[in-house]
Amino acid sequence: MLKNIHPLLTSQLLSVLADMGHGNEIAIVDANFPAAACAERLIDMPGLTVTQIVDAVLTVLPLDDFVDQPVSYMRAPGEALPIYDEFSASVEKGEGRAIELAGIDPSAFYERAKGAFAVIASGERRLYGNVLLRKGVVRPCARAFL
Repeated sequence: MLKNIHPLLTSQLLSVLADMGHGNEIAIVDANFPAAACAERLIDMPGLTVTQIVDAVLTVLPLDDFVDQPVSYMRAPGEALPIYDEFSASVEKGEGRAIELAGIDPSAFYERAKGAFAVIASGERRLYGNVLLRKGVVRPCARAFL
């Protein structure tokens, strides 16, 4: 066990997040998404919802502040779904500020997921529960580690 590490962050997931570089994206997808067919690196977390995973990931992953919308979600045709508000709340909690999310069409989401650094397959049963997070940089703090 490690202290101050979210308990849902497995060693495999922490390794992938640490290996990501600035601008890389990670896709966190629902149970209907064909994750195995498009992932170069697949992390399977079938007992969790997408929002649980987003909450955990954002405890360690900085979002890209060089772009206006570092978070994108798969937009349902013709309707706004309650899960989008949950994505916004998770991002605000993780970043400590509100960030505008980008809704993208399913076909565009699939293409970006194919190019993502990794895909996390969740057990999310709500439709269109798919989100992309773009990694930012860790800024130096005033007190350096020795």
